[in-house]
Amino acid sequence: MEPTAEQRAALSMICDTFVPGDGATLPPASELGAVDTVFDLLSRSPREADKKQLAMLLGLWDSRITGLLTGSGPRRFSSLSQAERERALLRLGDSKLAPVRSIFQALKSAALLSYNVTPGPTGVNPLWERMGYPAPTGPLPTAPEPALNPLRFTEKTTLNCDVVIVGSGAGGGAAAAVLAEAGLDVIVLERGNYYDDRDFGAGELPALQKLYAPGASSAEGQITLVAGSCLGGGTVVNWSTSLPTPDAVRAEWADLGAEQFAKDEFDEALDAVQRRLRVTDTRSPLSLRDSVLERGAQALGWEVSPLPRNVSDACDAGIECGRCGSGCRMGAKQSVVKTWLADAAERGARLVVDADVREIDVHHGRAHGVSARTSTGVEIKVRARAVVVSAGALQTPALLRRSGLRNDNIGRYLRLHPAAAVFGLFDEEIRPWEGPLQGRICRRHADLDGNGYGVIYETGPLHPGAAIGFMSWRGAESHREVMSNFGRTNAIGIITRDRDPGQVTVDKAGEPVVKYRLSDYDAAHLHTGIQGAASILEAAGATRIFSGHQAGISYEPGRTGSHAEFSAACEAAGYGPGRCSLGALHIMGSARMGGNAEMSATNPDGATWEVPNIVVADASCFPTSSGVNPMVSIEAIGYMNAKRLVSQLI
Repeated sequence: MEPTAEQRAALSMICDTFVPGDGATLPPASELGAVDTVFDLLSRSPREADKKQLAMLLGLWDSRITGLLTGSGPRRFSSLSQAERERALLRLGDSKLAPVRSIFQALKSAALLSYNVTPGPTGVNPLWERMGYPAPTGPLPTAPEPALNPLRFTEKTTLNCDVVIVGSGAGGGAAAAVLAEAGLDVIVLERGNYYDDRDFGAGELPALQKLYAPGASSAEGQITLVAGSCLGGGTVVNWSTSLPTPDAVRAEWADLGAEQFAKDEFDEALDAVQRRLRVTDTRSPLSLRDSVLERGAQALGWEVSPLPRNVSDACDAGIECGRCGSGCRMGAKQSVVKTWLADAAERGARLVVDADVREIDVHHGRAHGVSARTSTGVEIKVRARAVVVSAGALQTPALLRRSGLRNDNIGRYLRLHPAAAVFGLFDEEIRPWEGPLQGRICRRHADLDGNGYGVIYETGPLHPGAAIGFMSWRGAESHREVMSNFGRTNAIGIITRDRDPGQVTVDKAGEPVVKYRLSDYDAAHLHTGIQGAASILEAAGATRIFSGHQAGISYEPGRTGSHAEFSAACEAAGYGPGRCSLGALHIMGSARMGGNAEMSATNPDGATWEVPNIVVADASCFPTSSGVNPMVSIEAIGYMNAKRLVSQLI
């Protein structure tokens, strides 16, 4: 969006209230350039409704009416002191009204994330220097030339093939390799662009701009959604954790009508994926970050296991590995770009980037191809005998809806693995941005109900921008102190296997809208995870422990407060929209496979019930949530569903 002077002034006031600087080495947000970063990131949103809502909010922000709504009286925001502005924002964050809390969370996230990732005029954010966080390194001088040569179209184009694949992530990449190996003419269309080793190392902000889908949250504002958007999708930026689908989950999926999940067919798919990705648990050394999880859990008598990862010998499992969420500049992570897409291209598959598929061409109950457009509006048409949709669990149901499919289950049964974090401050330096992306897992509470639903504990590399999504804000000074101590801070992540689903619908422009409210059932499991994470941190020696609840809940073991008081305060604050910072890094289930059209969007082959030559091959297919990091499961489904499609086309 191109802001007016009034809107820019309003956002500057908001950002400077969240981050006013310290009057010395840390500049306020507007001086650092964070306001420009906010507008730049928001401009990437495909939803015009979001941009209009923001424009309206900023246009009214410095009015007397807004002053009344924020509890400041009939006073303009610009007339308030810094302390009064902070209190006004906190009244929004503490409101009894969920939509008001959601506004606060959106403003908080935009302001703090943008401040923390903006390099500033000197190229090195002073906050990074304060916390001991290293500036971006840039690409390795020895980085090789990109291995792939995807097509990019600048003129209206029509292509022909046997199978067109929409999306190049985990599912689409695996499917492309299988179909091309069978001798089929394959075209893969990717909405994002192609980046490889020599493009990585520029830091969090360029990664957000190039490698990730535009920032989004559920319609209720309860949970932030994170997904990759480039050639290779999430496999380029994920944390390399390579866990197979648990047996109990496979049995559950089979009981819903896709019986092959409990049979050799899926075993073979899992084996093929793990071989191709070079999955190993021998390259997961103990980082300082994971040592907190391990020693804390073991002190409690809880079992901790190494995590298998899809990395080669080139992985340093140290400083470089911690940056890998912004792309692996070592070329060690075995993303689908390095594996399945390379295999497919070698066998003649054509890869096309900057191609946003808007519609599948369906006539008389059959798909005949797809229509796409580039970021500059150039039209691309692909005629094909079959269409594989691997656009991710948000875009896949939206595409099916835009294409005229009407099965009621398209978009239903969305699962998100709602994730939260509990933070611990330590006397020793942790440097939580270093070490293997994820090296340890604790499953102590993975089955809290006897049916396989609960939480798992993992860590992940903490960077100044990414960490904000799981933190609260109770004022500028306290937040500045938290960030200043970032190098001595660690977080235990809680990943909830959600039983109860949400939904993906589409707006008037056909863009996906996520409706998801954490159920009381799943919130109870998440709360158990919050308690467990705090116990791990306390047992590991944390001197201060705090959650992501906006109420600002913390305690200092042995000094002030207690674990019991912390737990009670978290439970009282609750887990409704805006109450606790939550993220969704695993988005699943919105076009699930099953045994009939009354309870699933796709059949056991992954084909839509209405159009048999549209096959879904991504996390949308999950009948329920996987309960573990889903990459291997997604690729195995892409592999398996593609094998089934081959048998129909050849």
